[in-house]
This record gives sequence, structure tokens and C-alpha cells, in this order.
Amino acid sequence: MQLTFMTLCGGGMLFFVAFLVYAIISGSDSLRRYIITRIFLTIPMIFILVTLIFVVMRLIPGDPITANLKPGASTERIEALQADLGLDKPIYLQYVDYLTSIVRGDLGNSAVDDRPITEMIGEALPATIELIIPSVLIMMIFGVASGAYAAHHHKSAADYSLRVFSVFIYSFPVFWVGLIFQLIFAVQLGWFPVAKRISPTLEFERQTNLLLVDTLLAGNWEAFADAAQHLVLPTAALSLALIGVFIRLTRVNMIETLEEDFVRAGYARGIPERRMVYRHALRNTLIPVMTLIGLQTAILLAGAILTETTFSWPGMGLMIRDGIDQRDYPAVQGAVTVFAIFVALISLLTDILYAFIDPRIRY
Repeated sequence: MQLTFMTLCGGGMLFFVAFLVYAIISGSDSLRRYIITRIFLTIPMIFILVTLIFVVMRLIPGDPITANLKPGASTERIEALQADLGLDKPIYLQYVDYLTSIVRGDLGNSAVDDRPITEMIGEALPATIELIIPSVLIMMIFGVASGAYAAHHHKSAADYSLRVFSVFIYSFPVFWVGLIFQLIFAVQLGWFPVAKRISPTLEFERQTNLLLVDTLLAGNWEAFADAAQHLVLPTAALSLALIGVFIRLTRVNMIETLEEDFVRAGYARGIPERRMVYRHALRNTLIPVMTLIGLQTAILLAGAILTETTFSWPGMGLMIRDGIDQRDYPAVQGAVTVFAIFVALISLLTDILYAFIDPRIRY
């Protein structure tokens, strides 16, 4: 069977459902109640998000007909296109049709080129995922490690330097960081490509549209290296701003954890300081950090829109920007709906993992 992006998504959903079933069956009564409550709370959250995007898109001046037709188009032509898109119906009927189509899994066709929205998302979503996953990993690894190091060397020069650094990088807009990276590392030094996902001259079979995965499956190491080079600058720009948040959160919680009785008891038993700090204390510090990961997912997706625009990265962010420019209601609604579901599921998974690790929050 050929590996496709939809196959990966289906496998991920099966794994997610299997984890929920395992947590409900094997967990205590309090954990079971907590998980079921969170699942039922996720449904209205998604409903509110998709409703907001429906309302906001219709509050923006203009519509997909006038935005894309040439001046002087006949009234009959405009009315025919409005009927095709359902824009001639009352707003409440448009809303009912919109919700019904989402429940059916049918996001409609683009108002610009009549392409199915699911097909457009199938091309754009892998690019965004390929950008977000390494950004999250860099953000977590560097942010947590730096925060733990700053707490371990509390009130030292390294601590003050990392605190200043975290505030410094958090204050920079993502698009500005991307432009600076392009100017320095792409234009002046020539180390990395300026934009896009891969050089157009390289050819290989695309199965999942996750280029790093596809180039590995094809055994094309030249294309793999080229795709990895294209990924460096946008990933660095996207992850840099949120690294500061993780540094400060990890540092504060680590300082509090190092004052706990179990840490003093560990020192008294002769456990080496480095092992006590980076193994035992850091493990307890990671509990609130896990919650922050879920909260930062939405911010990361918002940053992806700016990053993809800066680097001409053909992902969901660029799709949303183009859809807003062209007043393509179905495209923007479909893309934001997928984002909303993605954020809701990540938030649900984070809360369940948190409750699984720390029984105190179930009550």
C-alpha cells in the first residue's frame, strides 16, 4: 500500500483514539470523569471557533465574486456565481449549510478556481506540519534546557544573560526575524535558500507531500539535503520567539522545585548535584511546561502564517492569506476549521497527558 498523507493522518487519529480508550479503561474513576468531561468540552470549543470564522469572513468588506471578477461583469454573471456559491441565500441558511458540510467532512470548493478545499488542504497542510514539528522540538529542547541551566546557576552571569536573552528574542516579530535571517544567511552569506520548500530542478515521487519523508522514501539524498536546507531558516524564525517563553517558565518552576524537600533529601543521600537537578528536579518541572505546549500551539500556528508568507512557504498560512486577499470564503473557512480542530485536539491531548501524570488536577 502506498504511503500517503491521508494514511498518516488516519494512523495518527487511530493512535489518538487508542490512547483515549486506554486512558479511560485503565485510569481511575476520577481520571475517567476528567477525560470524558474534557472531550465534551472540546466539542463546543470547535463549534465556537468555526462559528467565529464564518462571522468574521462575512464582516470583511467585499466578497469572492467582486474580488475576482473583472470590472464590468454583467449582473446575470454575478448572480449566477452567487447562486453557485450559495451567497444568494439568507445568512442563517448559509450558516446551516456551512455547519452541515463540516459534519459531512465536505468543505466545498474554492470560490476562485473551483478546486475542492480538501485537495488544497491536502497539499498545504503537510508543508505546515513539516514546518511546525521541528519548530516545536527546537523550542522545547533549547528552551527547557536553557531554563534548567539558568535555574541551576541562579543569580549568576549565565542566569542574567539567559533572562535578558529570553525577553530580547520574545519582543521581535516573527516576520521581522524571518526577513533578517533571509538578509544575513541567505543573501549575504549564501548559506541557505531564500524561500520555497525545495529547488524546482529536483524531481522525485511525492507520496505524503512531507518532503523530508518523501525524499527518504525515494532514496534521493540530494533532494533530502536540499529540502532540509530550505527548512532551516523558517524553522529557526518560527521557533525563536517562543523559546524565550519556555526559558522563563522552566527557570521559574525549576527554582521552586529545587527548594522542595525531596531535593534536599536527595542531596542528603549523596545523589550527585547534576543528576539531582537535570534528572529528578527537571522531571517535576516539566509538568507545567506540558500545559504550555498545548497553549502555544495556537500561537505557533498564527506565527506560521507570518513565517510562510515571509518565506513563500506553500502551507496553510499562505493558503489563508491568499484566501483572505481574494475573499475566498470556502478556502479560508476550511483552512481555519482544520486549524481549530488541530488546536482543540492538541489541547485535549495535553490536558489528558497532564492528568495522567499528575493526579492532583483531576479533582
